[in-house]
Amino acid sequence: MHTRQKVLIVGGVAGGASAATRLRRLDEHAEIIMLERGEYVSFANCGLPYYIGGTIKDKNALTVQKPQDFIEKFNIDVRIFHEVTAIDTEKKVVTVKEVLTGKIYEENYDKLVLSMGASPIHPPIVGSDCPKVFTLRNIPDTYAIKDYIQKQNPKTAVVVGGGFIGVEMAENLHQAGLDVTLIEMANQVIAPIDPDMAADVHHYMKSKGIHLSLENGVTAIEETNTGLHITLTKGAVNADMLIMAIGVRPDTALAKQAGIALNERGAIIVDAHMKTSAKDVYAVGDAIEITDSITEQKGYIPLAGPANKQGRIAADNICGIASTYPGTQGSSILKIFDMIVASTGINEKTAKRLGLCYDKAYTFSGNHADYYPGAVKMAIKTIFDKTNGKILGAQIVGFEGSDKRCDVFSTAIRAGMTAYDLTKLELCYAPPFGSAKDPINMAGFVIENLLTQKVKQIHWHDVQNLPKDDSIIRIDVRTPQEYSVGNIEGFPNLPLSQIREKMKEMDKAKPVYICCQIGLKAYTAARILTQNGFDATIIGGGYRLYHSIFGK
Repeated sequence: MHTRQKVLIVGGVAGGASAATRLRRLDEHAEIIMLERGEYVSFANCGLPYYIGGTIKDKNALTVQKPQDFIEKFNIDVRIFHEVTAIDTEKKVVTVKEVLTGKIYEENYDKLVLSMGASPIHPPIVGSDCPKVFTLRNIPDTYAIKDYIQKQNPKTAVVVGGGFIGVEMAENLHQAGLDVTLIEMANQVIAPIDPDMAADVHHYMKSKGIHLSLENGVTAIEETNTGLHITLTKGAVNADMLIMAIGVRPDTALAKQAGIALNERGAIIVDAHMKTSAKDVYAVGDAIEITDSITEQKGYIPLAGPANKQGRIAADNICGIASTYPGTQGSSILKIFDMIVASTGINEKTAKRLGLCYDKAYTFSGNHADYYPGAVKMAIKTIFDKTNGKILGAQIVGFEGSDKRCDVFSTAIRAGMTAYDLTKLELCYAPPFGSAKDPINMAGFVIENLLTQKVKQIHWHDVQNLPKDDSIIRIDVRTPQEYSVGNIEGFPNLPLSQIREKMKEMDKAKPVYICCQIGLKAYTAARILTQNGFDATIIGGGYRLYHSIFGK
């Protein structure tokens, strides 16, 4: 006879909802109860900014699954406005409060899944509780912002925080007709990418009319007759509304009260089976600590994709399938107007902090064949292990086609592939979609050349350390026309077409440092010079990268 198990799931959205539906597919007889303190059990929180900006017109589109859908399709008992207020892991009982009536009752369980998610960080800033100050985490937040815009007709907005939500909100408030200022305490937006890649993003956002104030923070907010006066660490700004988007923290007070082990950040500690320290209690989603699949370091990466997978794995284990979570890779993507910013694996900041033996390669490739109309370049930064060429991370800033390249990098990293493997990938090619040498292949070729010492490189931050005297030779091998648009001081123009002739006049005893636009012509020049007895080194990423970072 089948033993019927009772599973309680606290919270919905990505992790809880995927756990519930996977459980039902695996066990038709289980009693599954989902307890959600709010009104919405499964909603598209990644889509919320786009409703505010008007890209998503129908508010119903934000609700992925309604309670009735869970009941009819999956026979899951969904109880909205039911808040779990306590967990007794010894008795295997939770205390539940009916939000609308105040009634308190208890529910026992055989297995418990915690999917409480995360809540926005509310810094202790004077005036942050003003009604013109908003956060965005759920559907009621979204409606409050949208209603305020429609009814109060604000003209200006400040967004505090340059993470995913902050940048998306800046774009969507701009699309809604507001003049937007984004304030970020760090020296860049979008922390998963490195500052040298964020430089392109900064230029683009400014070109679209977003006012960027980096390395700045809010110290006080004062409501005035005309709106808000916002005092900053550097200066002040006035606005009609403010969005606080400085990040989230795991919503785990319930787990803490129950004696379930948390890390220093307050995230629930789980094993590879999604089990917590309490017997028969699992946890998934934005409430948990993760293991970085590349570095094996513990961390906190609240993303919808991992949450979905974790919910599925918890359900597997509850049903006796020994499923394990391989760790989080941190693959993420963001749209800013028409620009795409994508990353996967570790960034250079992490590689440096951990003392890894790494290097980086910069490539600039067209999203499809240059001769096919509409080709645009994407900037790619690839982090790799210098000892074996293993790909550790990739960042892409570009436009159409950038997303699929980052997905290939993500797959390559998960598979433990090296730069040599990238050179051999056979990717789809037709002029509207790519090139015979895909941007992924090109990144592999560049790294392979570095690993096999066919070329040496220095980086943009090394240029300032080059000797200022004539003990070295500096050249820029672009065409005179390209050179005239902008160049690095101290690098005279010597077009590639003249290298073979002019090198006869060059001193082979002096190292040669070569610049071009993106690194390709410099590589060709370096190969010519190296095979003629010179010690040649290129500037990785060329003038294109240098100018993006320094603006000169």
